[in-house]
Amino acid sequence: MDQVTLQTAEELRRLRDLDPKLWATLSCPASGLEFNARMLELLDADKDGRIRIPEVLDAVDWLCARITDPAEIVSRPEALPLTSIRQDNAEGAKMHATAFTVLQNLGRQDASSVCEADVSEAASVANALLYNGDGILPAHADLTEAQRSFVHAALNTVGGETDASGEAGIDPKCIDAFLAALQEEKAWRKMLAAAPHPLGGDTGAAWDLMQELREKIDDYFLRCRMAAFAPQAMPALNAEELINSSCENGLLERGMLESLPISHVSADSPLGLAAGVNPVWRGKASSFLAICAPLLPADGSMTEEEWEKLQQALKPYGEALAQRPVPAPAGSAAPEAATAFLDTLADADIDAFLEGGAAGELKSIIERDLSVPSASSDIAELEKLVLFYHHLHRLLMNFVSFCDFYSLKKPATFQAGTLYIDGRSCRLCLPVSNVEKHSGMAGFSQICLLYCACSRVTDGGTRTMNIAAAMTAGSDTFLREGRNGVYVDDEGNDWDATIVKVVRNPISLKQAVWSPYLRISQMIGEAIHKFAADKETRMLAKASQKAAETTAAPGKPPMPFDIGKSVGIFAAVGIALGALGTAVGSITSMIMSLHWWQFPLLFLAIFLCISGPSVFLAWLKLRKRTLGPLLEASGWAVNSQLPINQVLGRALTKQAALPGNSTRIYNDPLREKSPVAKIVFILLLIAALASGYALWKYKDTLFDNIKPAATEEKAPAPDPAPAPAEKPAEAAPEAK
Repeated sequence: MDQVTLQTAEELRRLRDLDPKLWATLSCPASGLEFNARMLELLDADKDGRIRIPEVLDAVDWLCARITDPAEIVSRPEALPLTSIRQDNAEGAKMHATAFTVLQNLGRQDASSVCEADVSEAASVANALLYNGDGILPAHADLTEAQRSFVHAALNTVGGETDASGEAGIDPKCIDAFLAALQEEKAWRKMLAAAPHPLGGDTGAAWDLMQELREKIDDYFLRCRMAAFAPQAMPALNAEELINSSCENGLLERGMLESLPISHVSADSPLGLAAGVNPVWRGKASSFLAICAPLLPADGSMTEEEWEKLQQALKPYGEALAQRPVPAPAGSAAPEAATAFLDTLADADIDAFLEGGAAGELKSIIERDLSVPSASSDIAELEKLVLFYHHLHRLLMNFVSFCDFYSLKKPATFQAGTLYIDGRSCRLCLPVSNVEKHSGMAGFSQICLLYCACSRVTDGGTRTMNIAAAMTAGSDTFLREGRNGVYVDDEGNDWDATIVKVVRNPISLKQAVWSPYLRISQMIGEAIHKFAADKETRMLAKASQKAAETTAAPGKPPMPFDIGKSVGIFAAVGIALGALGTAVGSITSMIMSLHWWQFPLLFLAIFLCISGPSVFLAWLKLRKRTLGPLLEASGWAVNSQLPINQVLGRALTKQAALPGNSTRIYNDPLREKSPVAKIVFILLLIAALASGYALWKYKDTLFDNIKPAATEEKAPAPDPAPAPAEKPAEAAPEAK
């Protein structure tokens, strides 16, 4: 297939002119690849988890606008020389100045290039500074105590953004939202203070307890009305059966007690909060009685009418409480409990935040932060340039084309580690999330696939993953579910791998040559095993039947052998043996009539008749073997067939091979010591060869002495002699 190389600067600059139909890939996942994760994050501009052609083109154009010779990225250098950064445009000049400043801050004034490590170190140092250029202020140690308190309060009320250092911070938008939330909270507190407080300072606590007890108290008075209406339902209303059952079992569960009435139910009776209260609700009932005592009778009881009056007395306070504003989140990180945090702020704290100068001071600091030279944003741009300079060409060779995959010099971005199993190593491995879904599409690749469940024990626990490994050399005779192997990822970590599914397809022509014989031997073995098992079953059944018949009728003699019924069987067997012998004789005669040079051709013809169809079908499937469906199943949008021929298949799957300087030692201590079997085999082989030679040598005279049985031939009747002349005087004799 055609592969775009992209080796010159002009080719890179004109990549946008290349027809997308000629690209090897239309899109690929932005994660799960053996590629620099930060690079993939920068390429995914719209953060949709996919890398697409427009994003790749934008990355190439962005890089070409900032370096002098784009062809330098072909060698994939790790460091970016300062001389390679363009200074004839604003973008390049700013990038060059940032790189120079970064090296100066790191104490490397004499360095002529900048690498990823330099940028990472500079970014970590810059991000930890208060003025890092991102316009977001965390609760930094360089701020005053009042400023840090303001930042903490704002983060807990309206949320914030993430600073370049990774900490949560606030920006001007968060500051304004926090001040507005404080104004609303202050106004609401004034409205709540103006609302009626029938219990003075205890009104709030009384309202909270009433909300917790409202459902149980309403349930109690409803049960009392029901008891007056249907006295026979009194046991059920008091749940006496449930109480008795729990007491008999010896265990009382809190959940069961919570479901019981708050007090004993009787017809139209008041609720006594001082005594006879459900043990689970006794504490809250006592507190409610103590707080609401000014509004309740002196005996601590409460009728349904008094309960309604108490609710009406506290209703205005509840309505004012319900009007409390909820702060709206102003940042990407929303607070978890803004209202609960505001409850911890006193009125004096709110006034200090609103009237103090912390808000104005923080806004001034943010303005200064945004004007810092060589800030985090500039360092981030430099990081992007260094990463693109080092990694972009490798991405192009695994996206625009698959040169890395077909060159076999470096693994492709989708190749994840190596699987070692059955004396082979599989280099084409892909991570898989759903085995069944993946195998449904990957099966169209005509590749033999091994789906393995991998696990690895680490300090953090057991990690698991699934992979799909392509077996492209050898045979699949011993590859089956349950076999174990070892998977080594690209970081060198070993994983225990177990085959969970095998998608079988032809692997090699060598396997196809011998597969018919293996299938025949397997079929014969299964037939023999089945025949023996059936025979054993029938014999056991027959023996059991005979034993049962003997036990049932011991005096009955066995049936005599009927020779008449077996005559037909013997005749049929004789005819079959005769036909078989005739066929064998005919074949032998035909073979013996061949010349010596025709024997190899005969065996070759037999071999081709058996193995030819299998090899032909395997050859057709091996020609259709392609990588496309395998990548499609992993989320790629492949634009070409990506064939895998036999040479590439043998390179992707390596078979075991001895070192070049190794020697074999044939001294096997476990071999059979007796030479009898070997001698017998040699003698049989010599006899077979001698017999074959004799049959071929004397084939013309070997069967001359074997003649068919002589048959009597009737002598031809002699010609009748002429009748003698009749004697006229002689008369015929008289018959006696």
